[in-house]
Amino acid sequence: RRAITPFNDDGRIPWSSLTATEKTSRAAQQSFNFGLVLVGITLTGGVGYLLYQEVFSPDSKTAYFNRAVDRIRKDPRCLELLGDGRKITAYGEETFNKWRRARPIASSVTRDGRGNEHLRVHFNVQGPKGTGVVQMYLIRRAGEADFEYKYFFVDVQGQSRIYLENAEASSATNGDKAKGFKLFGVKWA
Repeated sequence: RRAITPFNDDGRIPWSSLTATEKTSRAAQQSFNFGLVLVGITLTGGVGYLLYQEVFSPDSKTAYFNRAVDRIRKDPRCLELLGDGRKITAYGEETFNKWRRARPIASSVTRDGRGNEHLRVHFNVQGPKGTGVVQMYLIRRAGEADFEYKYFFVDVQGQSRIYLENAEASSATNGDKAKGFKLFGVKWA
């Protein structure tokens, strides 16, 4: 019989019939195969985790983008400037890529010194009547589970800005001015 090496062992010869060198060869081959399977499982898990975090998670940038587009398609002020909600498309920034779908949504997530998470999203919308630019800014305060809108607006060239969310304007109308005032970007009590 031929000597067993890590490269020619097919497992047909029983373990008890192998010499010490052949047992070492088989163990090395099996360990390598097991390691390869573990690497594959780890990489698959990593890709699955990344896919969930970036696309399917309710807190992902993609989820906020989709919710924003749905709100724009339903808002009567946006429909007046952009046209039929079913025909409104949203897309990211132009790239030099030849594929039309390769338009990444400009977004950034930062954390400030207080532990607050800031999400900024910028994308374009286009409808039968016109095109616009959408800006969103959300904050998740330290210790809180959900983001809050700071602002969310649509700019259509030649038209006034459409605010779908504006925390500063809504806080001013809710009686925040009675508690204090804002000067130089600071709220004074």
